[in-house]
Amino acid sequence: MKPQYLVLAIAYLAAFAAPTPAAAEEQQTPVSQCQAIAQNIPKATFASFSGTAPLTPAVSEDEDVKFTFLGHSTFEIETPGGIIIATDYNGWYRPATTPDVVTMNKAHTTHFTLTPDPGIKHVLHGWSDVPGGKADIDLVVGDAYIRNVPTDIRFSYGLGGSQENGNSIFIFEIAGLCIGHLGHLHYELTDTHYIEIGRLDIVMVPVDGGLTMGADSMSRVIKRLRSSLILPMHRRGPPVDAFVSMFGKDFDIAYATDDSITVSMRTLPKKPLIYVLQGVR
Repeated sequence: MKPQYLVLAIAYLAAFAAPTPAAAEEQQTPVSQCQAIAQNIPKATFASFSGTAPLTPAVSEDEDVKFTFLGHSTFEIETPGGIIIATDYNGWYRPATTPDVVTMNKAHTTHFTLTPDPGIKHVLHGWSDVPGGKADIDLVVGDAYIRNVPTDIRFSYGLGGSQENGNSIFIFEIAGLCIGHLGHLHYELTDTHYIEIGRLDIVMVPVDGGLTMGADSMSRVIKRLRSSLILPMHRRGPPVDAFVSMFGKDFDIAYATDDSITVSMRTLPKKPLIYVLQGVR
């Protein structure tokens, strides 16, 4: 083969063998900063990463994460980079702006929709459509890294039995914060679950008192997670005070006059705070 043709052949092969910058970026596996400390630590209880001041607006917009309670189990999460996430999205409670990402769980139709707005780029199911399978979310969207921890659910409407890995706890790692949405949690978490979850600075927790878990069981989960900021949701029936009453002096409690709160790593409360947003109580 002539030298010039040999050079062209090598270049041709290299063009197909070498990944493009976009492909190389897609091949990179995200690394969880929240889960790293949890590896191989049985029965771990994670300390909260508290700031040096009470809950106040952050000074820098580059680190603010905004939470807005839209209804039931749906929160709008807005990242510093402008990514909009809606949790347990059912199509009824919608952010003012079409979200970039929605998460869903299927315990009840109030936690998912099979006909989401086609403008939503990432629709994340907390269940698998493959029999015996489980959802495996490992996704970076803008400045948010999103993953899931599958959990079992009871069958609805008194049918009895349970479905393994039927739903998910969704975890959002944004601006250094570890944020968890417990979804429609039906059973207390196992040691393996806690290790898979890792640290949660902020957790959104159902407080219905029975449709998910009783207040005492749910309070045990929250006490072990030891998050800095606890945002109640999914209140059906009993007042949120029934859940709040399960906590002692190690937790502060506050009732907001607004439906939203802005948080950063530096402005997390020093002491675990149960913060009841407007519309939950």
